[in-house]
Amino acid sequence: MKAMVLAAGIGSRLGSLTDEWPKALIEVGGVPLLELVLKRLIAAGVSEAIVNVFHKPDQIVNFLKVKNNFSIRIEVSRETELLDTGGGLKKASWFFDDGRPFFVHNVDVLNQNPLATLAVAARDTKRYLLFDEKGLLCGRETAGRQELARPSGKAERLAFGGIHVVSPKIFPKMTETGVFPITKAYLRLAAAGERLAAFRADGSFWLDVGRPEKLEEARRIAREKGLPA
Repeated sequence: MKAMVLAAGIGSRLGSLTDEWPKALIEVGGVPLLELVLKRLIAAGVSEAIVNVFHKPDQIVNFLKVKNNFSIRIEVSRETELLDTGGGLKKASWFFDDGRPFFVHNVDVLNQNPLATLAVAARDTKRYLLFDEKGLLCGRETAGRQELARPSGKAERLAFGGIHVVSPKIFPKMTETGVFPITKAYLRLAAAGERLAAFRADGSFWLDVGRPEKLEEARRIAREKGLPA
């Protein structure tokens, strides 16, 4: 199985922490985030991965070359401008040439033939995705305002964890170009009747370490209990 790790972000929410290092190489428990993500994907059965880079890309490339013990094929997709999650995935579409579904995993966080399955949970967030009674994406909610991509009798608000399993059948359907978030494409496709399913990850450990206080919390947990490899 193949995977893409989204690691191009500047990490501006981390402030000066990313002045010297790309976010992907910030350490938790003495281990770079990118290494933690790759090891978890490998444990899940991933045998080939692609990592997109933009901010301090050579550091990430050098890390992958020096580390060189992941025992899987790892490619790099260089971006000359930040393409956001959707644009970055589309640029790397050449890598997913085997016709099989694949993982998409943010570097700072892990149904019936859906185009994508999104790991979601019932937790507090500023932005929710909405799913119908069948567990299919039907809209979003931001700042208390709901926008339905298609009619739904009852929509459940769930927080997206930044982990998805995606079918390569999505690429011909991604009409968006340039810079765009993947959720924009997901919502448009949901409105067009495509199936984008929820995978409930309630109760699982999840932490967005894109802010200094959350990064410190992750490091505290690593010191006290250790993180799963």
